[in-house]
Amino acid sequence: MAWIRTVPFDEATGKLKKLYDRVTGPGGNVDNIMMVHSLRPHSMEGHMAIYKNVLHHTGNTIPKWFLEVLGVWVSSLNDCAYCVEHHFAGLQRLLKDEERGLAIRAAIEARDPEAAPLEPAQKVAMGYARKLTEAPASVEQSDIQAMRNAGFDDGEILEINQVTAYFSYANRTVLGLGCSTDGDVLGLSPNNSEDPNDWGHK
Repeated sequence: MAWIRTVPFDEATGKLKKLYDRVTGPGGNVDNIMMVHSLRPHSMEGHMAIYKNVLHHTGNTIPKWFLEVLGVWVSSLNDCAYCVEHHFAGLQRLLKDEERGLAIRAAIEARDPEAAPLEPAQKVAMGYARKLTEAPASVEQSDIQAMRNAGFDDGEILEINQVTAYFSYANRTVLGLGCSTDGDVLGLSPNNSEDPNDWGHK
């Protein structure tokens, strides 16, 4: 599951047990990316709070399925198979168009977002996400203006920035601690966007 010790669901006590109860999916399943925090429950709490608010909050205006596209894209650029598999499954569930989802994934795997069946503005966002992931110090004000020119307002640009930044954090958590998908149920997420305190995975 990981290269460091983790506390199983049935052995958790105190704050960790309360957090596990909040993030569980079907059958008491806790995703390994959350379980890897089990020796420091406060970092699990921080991780889950930023994940929920960045990707699954009703205040976002960019469609959630496209935020998942950005997550798969950044995770692919970082060679994080764990997050690619989890969030591609979530993308497919939200998009409800298997063929289009597979075409998006093929373009991501080819590192060619221009080939993806996406709107031009969405491809501009993917270009920004790539630059921020691969060469963050090279991002310039003109990259922000390019997204404005494509039709994104500044709040939406912030969403794109935060999803991109979050996934690089998540990818490094997974890759740096050897987190695997063994035992995980792919594609679950805290989908109750109306309640930021509802962390349950469905």
